[in-house]
Formats: sequence, C-alpha cells, structure tokens
Amino acid sequence: MKKAILYIHGKGGSYTEAELYQKSCKGFDIVGVDYNDYLPWIVKKEIEAAYSEISKRYDKIYILANSIGAYFAMNALQNYCIEKALFISPILNMEKVILTMMNWANVSEIELQKQKEIPTKFGETLSWEFLCYVRNNPLKWNVPTKILYAENDNLTDIQTVNNFVNTHNASFTIMKNGEHWFHTCEQLLFLNEWLKKQCESI
Repeated sequence: MKKAILYIHGKGGSYTEAELYQKSCKGFDIVGVDYNDYLPWIVKKEIEAAYSEISKRYDKIYILANSIGAYFAMNALQNYCIEKALFISPILNMEKVILTMMNWANVSEIELQKQKEIPTKFGETLSWEFLCYVRNNPLKWNVPTKILYAENDNLTDIQTVNNFVNTHNASFTIMKNGEHWFHTCEQLLFLNEWLKKQCESI
C-alpha cells in the first residue's frame, strides 16, 4: 500500500523543505506543495491540485503542515479524504491571529475596511479581504490531528491550542522553551524525533 505525505509549508518557506523531513518519515513519500501566494482562496486551488495529482498514485494520503500552512491545509482539504494530519506550530485560529496583528499595528477594523490593505512595521500586510474570507469560510476539520506546539509560540497561545484539541479529534505535544519557528539544532532534533514517532505509529 503506497502512502504519501502532502507537505504544506509556512510563510517564507518552500516546498523543498519536504526533503528535510523524509528521513524521519520512513515508509512514506513526501510531496511538497509549491505555492508562493498567501491569499487562502488562491492557495486552496494549488493545494487541491496537488492533492488531486498525488491521489492518482497513492492509496493513503497524510498531511504535514507548518504554521499558516496548517490553516491553508484545513481550509483546502476539509472535505477530502485525509488519513491523519501532523501540524507543526499551527495557526489554528486565523481570525485571532489577524486581530492580534491589527492590535500590534494599532489598526482598527474600520480603518482596515476603508484602506483594504495596510503594511505593518513587522513585515505583514493586513488585508480586509483576507479577514472577511476567514470569517465567511469557517473551518470544519474532522481529520485526526497531532500537533507539535512550542511553549513560547508568539502567534498561537496555549488557550487556542486547548480549545482546538477540546473541539476536534486532536492531541498535542509541547516543546519546553520552543519557539514558533523551529530552527535551532535542539528544536530541529525535537521536531524530527516527534515526527519520526508519529510516522512510526501510523
């Protein structure tokens, strides 16, 4: 039985990151989704196309997604046949993240609605269209999900993770002193050990 993991990277990432996880996912082929846009209705089409392509060649499909890639995965594939999802530092409440960034930038909803897009000093561009899309397209995620969460994640708080776990078929592992972006040697070792354990249990 052929098994594939569809990898959906986070912002600033690349589909080539899939190769880095291959050694921790023995028995699986990992296919990265190549996308460069960050508007969910555009990314959704690219993820659906990638799923459609690999579903022709594999019997079972799993998801590995990082950061906003987890939101994109849930938005695009909630009505598709996915065996299990593995999320790294996932964005689980996109509306909350956008409102938090608006607060950081001292931008009101009225101001964003009027200007449509507002660049920020911390490198993100706030979008009224994006916020409306998130509100008008609530997620209905029923896929069994395992989450790797960093204790010092600055984008998703522990309450949001607990709320998600309590209302979905999900569980999570916390890395003490970890950060949203797993990048140090210690963090990457923890991530790869977690991923290896998850794949062995499938």
